[in-house]
Amino acid sequence: MKKSLLSLALFSAFAVLSLGATATAHAQSNVQVYGLIDAGVEQLTNATPSNASQVRVISGGKNTSRFGFRGSEDLGGGLKAVFNLEGGVLLDTGMGDGALFKRQAYVGLDGRYGRLVIGRSFTTTYDFVILFDPLGYAPNYSWATSTNASGPSKYGMTTAFDNLVKYSGSTGEFKYGATVGLGEQPGSANDGRKYSAGASWTHGPFAAMATYERINGNAVVVATGNRDETTAYHLAADYKLTDWRFTAGMRGYKLVAGKAATADIKGDTYWAGVSYYVRPAWTFTGAVYHVDVKNVAAGQDADPTMYVLRSLYALSKRTDLYGVVGYAKAKNNKLVSLSRDDPGFAGTQRGVTVGIQHRF
Repeated sequence: MKKSLLSLALFSAFAVLSLGATATAHAQSNVQVYGLIDAGVEQLTNATPSNASQVRVISGGKNTSRFGFRGSEDLGGGLKAVFNLEGGVLLDTGMGDGALFKRQAYVGLDGRYGRLVIGRSFTTTYDFVILFDPLGYAPNYSWATSTNASGPSKYGMTTAFDNLVKYSGSTGEFKYGATVGLGEQPGSANDGRKYSAGASWTHGPFAAMATYERINGNAVVVATGNRDETTAYHLAADYKLTDWRFTAGMRGYKLVAGKAATADIKGDTYWAGVSYYVRPAWTFTGAVYHVDVKNVAAGQDADPTMYVLRSLYALSKRTDLYGVVGYAKAKNNKLVSLSRDDPGFAGTQRGVTVGIQHRF
């Protein structure tokens, strides 16, 4: 309860500091309708329990399809009220991807000391990590946010929090932020509580970042007095030249189980990528992702690796064509998949996708 009140107090203090001496508001507001529509055709091996290949239409081959509403109101003195409602859509079926505004639903303030919002949004960790993913967060061919869907654990991170209070700011070459997701469990403020923090530094063509997050289980195990606790940290660097970009990053993942005699789950994910820009329209990217599975019995570690090649052709500033080839392989005949969401049914999987993306 005290920590919940502290979050509310911080939000109120932020508003007062940002307002400063300004006493009058300027009723200038704007609302924007926006979206990203991404669909493609994919050919995939080992896509069924019988190890059959499959050709299918997919939504979000390069980025997740979404639509949303965002806006701001000028409150004067450099302070703005801001809001965002954003939902996902599956183009292959036309259905929504979860709740109506599953991706983001928040309101807050943006001023000279940064931005503070309340509701549901992406975590601070997610905001920083996607900027250091060679593929710019591709749901089907990137393991930067979450590894393949076929292992016992995704060894990933939490992309968004419900019931959050989130701050983001910048000073010179530094950007930083922190997010708290309130657990809202009766009797304990720590049950279900989520934390995320991160910072980045950009100097000329070089950038580096570090993040940390912790996710508490919803309840303490009576027999041990402990709860599940998941932690993940990230380190990454990026170097950009006129026609080239080099990126490397890693995640350390650990799940400490609250139950007695239950082994911790550990896995480190590494990635690296190179992009080459052929002006004015072509971009070619190659990337590799690898998961070092730890704390498992001998011969039970999958240690999967994925290789990806992508070409991108910009028809305009808002419309791109893309083609992607991916190959994933696991050790010890463990299952592996190219996607974070769809499982594979063998120790290898190959995929080819061609698609189109449009932003509005």
